[in-house]
Amino acid sequence: MALSDSDVSDIVEIEQLLARYAVCMTRDDIEALLDVFTSDGAYSAFGASYTVADFPAMIATAPKGLFMTGTPMIELHGDTATGYQPLLFVIQTTHRMRIGYWTDTYHRTEKGWRLHRRFMTFLRRSGERDSGQPHGTGSEDAMPDEQD
Repeated sequence: MALSDSDVSDIVEIEQLLARYAVCMTRDDIEALLDVFTSDGAYSAFGASYTVADFPAMIATAPKGLFMTGTPMIELHGDTATGYQPLLFVIQTTHRMRIGYWTDTYHRTEKGWRLHRRFMTFLRRSGERDSGQPHGTGSEDAMPDEQD
């Protein structure tokens, strides 16, 4: 399928948006992270869904580390888009890893493309796929080791 110049421009803008997300999370720059989402955006993981207003508290309780992302697969639908992006997360203090992917929806806004919904799926050693365990303790155990 051939992409138009406009499609390529949209895809590059969304890719840069996702790069900002990963860098903001890695740098623990929550204020800049909030601008990556639509005002009514949501993030789902750890057995719950969080609104943009919930992000600072949710992220404060999560382990810090490196968000290494892969090239996203994006499908454009006019002023909305959908996509998937692989993730390797490495906890800074232990170097324990989590792998998975995000399922995303994007909306074109007056500020450009923004994440509207981001849903995390963790890939377990057992072969299971799930949205993770509820957390909120601030400990690295908030994301327990995968079960074999």
